Amino acid sequence: MTSVIPVSSRGSRFPKWVRSFGVQIIAALIIGLGLGLVAKYTGSTEANPNGLGATLKIIGSSYVSLLQAAVVPLIFTAVVSSIANLREVSNAAKLAWNTLLWFAITALIAVLIGIGLGVLVRPGAGTGITENAEYTGKTGDWWAFLTGLFPKNFLGLGANTSVVDGIASTTVSFNVLQILVIAIVVGIAALKVGKAAEPFLNLNASALAVIQKVLWWIIRVAPLGTIGLIGNAVAVYGWDTMGSLGKFAVTIYIGLILVLFVVYPVLIKSHGLSVKQYYSGVWPAVQLGFVSRSSIGTLPLTQRVTERSLGVPRGYASFAVPLGATTKMDGCAAIYPAVAAIFVAEFFGIQLDLTQYLLIVLVSVLGSAATAGTTGAVVMLTLTLSTLGLPLAGVGLLLAIDPLIDMGRTAVNVAGQALVPTIVAKRQGILDETLYNAPRTSQPFTDDVAEPAPTELVDQKV
Repeated sequence: MTSVIPVSSRGSRFPKWVRSFGVQIIAALIIGLGLGLVAKYTGSTEANPNGLGATLKIIGSSYVSLLQAAVVPLIFTAVVSSIANLREVSNAAKLAWNTLLWFAITALIAVLIGIGLGVLVRPGAGTGITENAEYTGKTGDWWAFLTGLFPKNFLGLGANTSVVDGIASTTVSFNVLQILVIAIVVGIAALKVGKAAEPFLNLNASALAVIQKVLWWIIRVAPLGTIGLIGNAVAVYGWDTMGSLGKFAVTIYIGLILVLFVVYPVLIKSHGLSVKQYYSGVWPAVQLGFVSRSSIGTLPLTQRVTERSLGVPRGYASFAVPLGATTKMDGCAAIYPAVAAIFVAEFFGIQLDLTQYLLIVLVSVLGSAATAGTTGAVVMLTLTLSTLGLPLAGVGLLLAIDPLIDMGRTAVNVAGQALVPTIVAKRQGILDETLYNAPRTSQPFTDDVAEPAPTELVDQKV
């Protein structure tokens, strides 16, 4: 006779805290740190990694590649579905406007904190380092934003071919901004077509469900990817790399901490919401953002915790979170370029005036959208330096510690990408506060088997 094991007893062999996604990530951070130190002090370098160093690098890079491979279909299907969900909502335009407004407000606060810290700490004074060669990498360009709006093909794909020693190699990349534009246009067109587009929208919704299931499988193995990512970062860069740039790195992290643990709590509290519930809900995504260094790669988990833990309606969250993952970057596009620009000016003995500080604010509030097609803090920094007329050679000085700083920047980015939809939903009266205040399971995958009906933006009036 075959016995049936109740679903509720599955996994009961392990304590609840062991099954917690957050605990698993923290454990992976510790293990990765230990393995990275072992690799570093057994002679592993970036150019010549030993067996352990190479293994950590492969594990980390493979995990990020898996996340990025699923990004294109996720963004397209999620945005099209979100627009379809908004067809019965009378306040869709108001939601979009308020989302962009709060993106700008939080970015403004973050850049002002960055400027204040830069002026107070003076991170570029007395570094004791010498000038590097002229920076020759990719630079930010205001025109890139305008040209990037127009897709060159339906998938937003681009290819770059290089020839080294007579051997040609081609790399393929995708333009997130173009994919977003394509999805928005297709979604709006489907709404205008009406009944004839129902089969397409149903197919798109089905594809989204399948893609999300694959993504949850990928994210479930995040602890393994964390070991590789953190281990490789420590093995390649080590803590001694901070060295002469330690003051700059500490200044950046102070700014990130102030935004994440002071500004965001104030905004949450001022809207009558529990700060504890916000952090307990968003923390799995923040942790993954920290180790993966990719807002786009973290997008699936950010969207899930925004919907399932913070109570933001799916129809709105599936629009606001993907948009935020490409244009909402308080860490990369606000704090970092502000402090870094002041660092570069001090290093080269250039005195900044009030106009240039105002330009830093302008670039930081608007610049993240302008660099969405070539996203990255380095690109954002070159855009800021170019606007201020500062030497691009200063970028090369900061590249050595960029990966270590990027962890904190991305964590703040992800937290902000979940914060703004939560605030806007609360202000518009569509936030599910019962779900927001519900006890946390520390496991964002508990409803994979029996998924409840999504909270839709239906019959919500403002």
